[in-house]
Amino acid sequence: MSNQIYQLPSFSLRFFPVWRRNFLVWRKLAIASVIGNIAEPLITLVAFGYGLGSLLSEINGVRYIEYLASGAISMSVMMAASFEALYSAFSRMHVQKTWESLLNTPLDLDDIVLAEMLWAASKAMISGMAILGVLFLLGIGLHPTTLLVPPMLFLVGLTFASIALVVNAIARGYDFFTYYFTLMLTPMIFVSGVYYPVSQLPSWLQPLAQILPLGVAVQVVRPLLLGQLPVSALPNIVILMAYCFFGFYLATVLTRRRLLK
Repeated sequence: MSNQIYQLPSFSLRFFPVWRRNFLVWRKLAIASVIGNIAEPLITLVAFGYGLGSLLSEINGVRYIEYLASGAISMSVMMAASFEALYSAFSRMHVQKTWESLLNTPLDLDDIVLAEMLWAASKAMISGMAILGVLFLLGIGLHPTTLLVPPMLFLVGLTFASIALVVNAIARGYDFFTYYFTLMLTPMIFVSGVYYPVSQLPSWLQPLAQILPLGVAVQVVRPLLLGQLPVSALPNIVILMAYCFFGFYLATVLTRRRLLK
């Protein structure tokens, strides 16, 4: 049994009905959900972009509101994927017993975990696309390179969904998620170049900030929205994929230990 717990996750198309089930449930409240997900980043964009932007007009030759917007969209995708893979997934796993019902069908637990990760990333990308539409209305991101942003947002969503599912697997209640948001995600936002360049951080902190998942995401998404190709696109994409694959494996193992004892 212990050997089965630590096996590599199995992949099959059986995840799709679970993904579709989550999508159909979300579709009933899609408008409210999208508005809720884009409200905070848009408030941040208006408050800081125009408020602080009136005092700090440019950063590295880029208008501050454009600099902030290109970081805030990555932050928004991170938060949307994390919320879905934590609160919603925990409800389906522990409170509503949806996962338990699914396991009575020809599904493996690996299929369910994979579906949850893909759904959280999909939902986060939809929110990111809605924000991108608003940015277009503000005249931000109107470049050919922006066409590469949606797949990057999906990868960012996958990365943070996989990490959140690790936390979901060890949580005993909703209150546990507060620690993750307060001690992990919030500090990451302030050191990942969302509001100001990483170069402004203490020298000892800069290398760490540049390999944090949000920092890596910002390094890729920001240039694309500014009409440029990222300097280190391939290494950064590899880092995000490494976070994603390791997070998914760890989430699968911990979820097996919790539900298949």
